[in-house]
Amino acid sequence: MRIKADLILLFVTVLWGSAFAVMRAASGHGSVFFLNGSRFLLGALLILPLAKLKGAFSRSNLLYVGLAGFALYAGVSFQQAGLATTTAGNGGFITSLYVVMVPFLLWIFWRERPSALIGAAVLLALGGGYLLSTGGSFQVQKGDLLVFIGSFFWAMHVVVVGKAQGKIAALPFAFGQFAVCSALNLLTGLFFERPSQADMLAILPAILYTGVFSIAVGFTLQVVAQKYTPANDAAIIMSLEAVFAVLFGWLFLHETLSAIQMAGCGLILAAVILVQVRNGKIKQQEH
Repeated sequence: MRIKADLILLFVTVLWGSAFAVMRAASGHGSVFFLNGSRFLLGALLILPLAKLKGAFSRSNLLYVGLAGFALYAGVSFQQAGLATTTAGNGGFITSLYVVMVPFLLWIFWRERPSALIGAAVLLALGGGYLLSTGGSFQVQKGDLLVFIGSFFWAMHVVVVGKAQGKIAALPFAFGQFAVCSALNLLTGLFFERPSQADMLAILPAILYTGVFSIAVGFTLQVVAQKYTPANDAAIIMSLEAVFAVLFGWLFLHETLSAIQMAGCGLILAAVILVQVRNGKIKQQEH
């Protein structure tokens, strides 16, 4: 079942990577909070008929649902606010730092010390993210701190999803975090945004695509898969999102890919392979 869970996470990264091209096409129309609020609301509504909500929530697990929803909201908000005053390369690399933050959060707050192989995989993924996102050239920009704060919340989300396993079923948890994230975005949008009808029509394709595939399918499958894949391993596998984002950008937006960026892709793939090697060693020890 662990291999199936890892393959599910791989599929999730494909979905998230494809969303980058769609979201880039929707950029420039403002309405960031309404865009995020609408797509998470759509994701929540799509899985609502499948989620058995009666008796699913309790005082103990509502904390996890609320934290996951807030982490999604904060991660997206800080990331997009930072991208307004930094480069896409800086933003991509700094966001990838959540791969490093996950094992540190688990070590500091839950005393779960990462293994040597996980440490090596994290370093490989970090190096790969740097080469892939920046092409080997990083210059500090104004928005970098905001993106860095956002990456902390992405790490927090991965950890919370992992810790929520066994406390609440996957579909109610997914619905709850989507609903919280949507509500926070829409409330923020009411205070800070005044989108025109033309803007809303322009971002509608992004709402529909990401609401269905990135959120209803992607984030829900993440919750399902992390029942069997530890948070450290999940973070490294999901670092492949950057690789697929570049691939889809090359296919549909005609973006170029340099030799340095290809080397970055190779390092991230090596990190994921190391995780699978570690998984194989654990299984051998169990036998």
